Amino acid sequence: MRASAVCIVHFVGAGPGDAELITVKGARLLREADVVVYAGSLVDRELVRTYAPDAEVHDSAAMTLEETTQVLAQAVADGKRAVRLHTGDPSIYGAIQEQMAELDALGIAYAVVPGVTSAFAAAATLKQELTLPEVSQTVIITRLAGRTPVPERESLAEIAKLGATLVIYLSVSMIDRVVAELLQEAYTPATPAAVVARASWPDEEVVEGTLADIAAKVKEAGIGKQALIIVGDVLKARREGLKSRSLLYDKGFSHEFRKGIVT
Repeated sequence: MRASAVCIVHFVGAGPGDAELITVKGARLLREADVVVYAGSLVDRELVRTYAPDAEVHDSAAMTLEETTQVLAQAVADGKRAVRLHTGDPSIYGAIQEQMAELDALGIAYAVVPGVTSAFAAAATLKQELTLPEVSQTVIITRLAGRTPVPERESLAEIAKLGATLVIYLSVSMIDRVVAELLQEAYTPATPAAVVARASWPDEEVVEGTLADIAAKVKEAGIGKQALIIVGDVLKARREGLKSRSLLYDKGFSHEFRKGIVT
C-alpha cells in the first residue's frame, strides 16, 4: 500500500522534442515542481529552463536507477513536489516500470502523465496517417534486439508476416538488419519506408525511399541515432492517392450523430 493518496512524484512525458509539444498538464506540473529529474540525453534542457527555471534539476543521463530513486525519495521526504521527466511518452521504452516498482517498495505515491511519442511526431512530419482503409488498420511499435533482448516471437521477421504499418524505434544504427528481416515475409523491396531523425526538433531530418534503398540513403545522410523507421504501404498514399475513403465522413453513412443521405 502507498503511504499517501496524494501524488507527490509525477512521471511526465516531455514530448518528442519541440517544447510546445508537452501537454498542458505536463507543463503545469513542471512549473509547480521543486525537484526535476530529467532524461538529459534526450530531453532538451531548454524545456526545463522554460517551465522549471527555479527547480532543483538532476540530469539522469549519468545516474543509476538507485540514484534517481534516492533523489525522488528525498524530495518526498522533504515535502517537495517532484517530476521525473521522460522523452516522448513514458510508457514507450521509458523504463518507468522499474522506477515505479522502487517507489512502490518505499510507499511513495506517484502518477503518470502521458506525452506525445516520437512515432506521432514523425507521422506529423511526413503528413501521413498511419492507418488507412483497405491498406492497414494496424500499427505496430517495435524495435530490433540490441543490448536489450526481444522475445523471439516478436522478432521483426515474425512481425513482418502481418504486413501492417511498422514504427521501429531504437534500430536505425542496425538498419541493414531491419531491412533483411522485413524482407523475409510480407514486405518486398518496393515497400515504402521512411526514416525521421529527431522528429519535431529544429534539426529534424527526413529520408524516404523503399526497403530496397532506405539503408543506403540513411547511411549517406549520416543518421545513426535518435531516429524512427516507418515501413508500410500507407506511405504510398500521398504519392499514389487513396485506395478508399473512410466511412466516417461519407455522406451515405449513418451513425449516432448523423443520418446518411440515400441516393
